[in-house]
Amino acid sequence: MIQACFSHPSSPAAAAAAASQSPQSLITSIYQTHLLDSPTHLTLTWSRTASSHMLTIHSSPPHLFSLTISLQPPTFSLFRTRPGSKSIHLTPHRRHVKIKVHWDFTRAEFARGSAEPEARFYLSLTCNGKLEFYLGDLEAEAGRRHRLASARQLAEPTTTLLSRREHVFGSRVYACTAQFLGSKHEIAIECSGGVLKVKVDGETRLVVKRLAWKFRGNERITVGATEVDFFWDVLNWVGNITGGEIGNCGYGVFVFQVGECGVIWPEMVGPEKKLMKKSKSALVNPAKSQKPATLSPSSPSCSSVLQWAEESGSSDGSSRSSCCSSSTRSSGSGNGGFSLMVYAWRSE
Repeated sequence: MIQACFSHPSSPAAAAAAASQSPQSLITSIYQTHLLDSPTHLTLTWSRTASSHMLTIHSSPPHLFSLTISLQPPTFSLFRTRPGSKSIHLTPHRRHVKIKVHWDFTRAEFARGSAEPEARFYLSLTCNGKLEFYLGDLEAEAGRRHRLASARQLAEPTTTLLSRREHVFGSRVYACTAQFLGSKHEIAIECSGGVLKVKVDGETRLVVKRLAWKFRGNERITVGATEVDFFWDVLNWVGNITGGEIGNCGYGVFVFQVGECGVIWPEMVGPEKKLMKKSKSALVNPAKSQKPATLSPSSPSCSSVLQWAEESGSSDGSSRSSCCSSSTRSSGSGNGGFSLMVYAWRSE
């Protein structure tokens, strides 16, 4: 143990420690809800590494707060993760606000090693005793445990999923799940031999050839009966093409957008913010990084595809500046639009 603590940064022990902290799944969703009748953006970031699994909750002003929940059982515990709760006291505009967060991930089910649960869990948030946010499928259990009037009360909060940002890791194929207008779909982005393919539910919907020349662009695809605007930017990748194959260099950015407007980019917090900060550090000091340098969140490669998406979502067609900053960005009024942003990180 002592040897590992004082090992050289380039030693196998240090490399193993770094690998254990590298994200295996990283998903951020932003919801619009209300706290004391005030519209609020609630950001949920689910992250999983080889040694940790956590959820970070971040709320926008005026009810600003942040909370991190560990979804991994204690190392020396004989039991699984137990249900939990947390009380948060705020005083916006000299008003006392008590926020209570309840959760139960004891029997949560996860798909394909995803950090985000898909069944058998709940997460609820009350503000001064009024339920304002609920996520999960254990309505009866949550209502009974936390003395909610009935399961119907769990459906009362008006919560809208505005956007989702997912970091996926791979070499040629990057898979994720998206929900467009209530319909769930499996998305796969394939990149090989200078060709980009987009598959939805196993069917090829778009093929982009000569990617070295078409490293940025946008097309409209059809998913079921829904028209989806697709934007891509793989400038980071095509700068490292050898023998027709795209090399290991940073990330590609892809956006799937539904609706005329309502583009909301979640704030980067917690593990996601650390990942992007690390990529920026690698760009500034590539000699200290064991992997090729990647672009920072404010790089042209990232901002260009976001700008196209925002301009496309703008109802008046006006130009808007954009970047992946640490603040929430919005265009439009949120009239049912939804955006999925995928950061595809190439790994060896």
